[in-house]
Amino acid sequence: MKLMPALPESIFDVCYLVFAIISGIVLIRKAEGRKDIRLMGIATLLLGCGDAFHLIPRVLNYWLAGDYTAALGIGKLITSLTMTVFYVLLEQIRINRYHDDQKQSYTYLIWILSVIRIALCFFPQNAWTSAEAPVSWGIYRNIPFTLIGILTVYLWYKDAKEDEIFRYLYLAVLLSFAFYLIVVLLAHKVPLMGMFMLPKTIMYIWIILMFRKAESR
Repeated sequence: MKLMPALPESIFDVCYLVFAIISGIVLIRKAEGRKDIRLMGIATLLLGCGDAFHLIPRVLNYWLAGDYTAALGIGKLITSLTMTVFYVLLEQIRINRYHDDQKQSYTYLIWILSVIRIALCFFPQNAWTSAEAPVSWGIYRNIPFTLIGILTVYLWYKDAKEDEIFRYLYLAVLLSFAFYLIVVLLAHKVPLMGMFMLPKTIMYIWIILMFRKAESR
């Protein structure tokens, strides 16, 4: 165990999970009939709970002896699924907040890409529980996910320009995907690139803060 990187990363991961899960619960409880806020709460809670399946084994791997390969792989699978659903919910939040039913073809496309992404995640070739999971399948399953990200960036950029709270949500999504793709494409060759998951997570914290601000208005 390397104490210096393990300690700050562990603290960051735990704080993020606590913040996301508590924020999700608070948003749901304070929605008071506001559908967009309730959706924000569900999306935030799903984000925190889904990431917990991956981050908790990661933290335990730093501090406790044992083989966490299978737990990390299964956690990564669950996180991949919940993250996909998060973007479906984010699209519903956009529709509800801006009463936008003029871009239904984009909404349908996000749903179709989400189904494809989820289906690809369940192919046995992903070898989630193996220490030698193929990089190629990591790329395959992230192609539809990246397209979902591109559509999300475009739609929020178009609709939230005049929204004081969410005008930069598109940027948070864009940066989160940029950091994530660096990890997907390069971390297997340069393990240090895996550190880009930290700024990716910070982008999700930024999104959650936007949700919390929307609830308070």
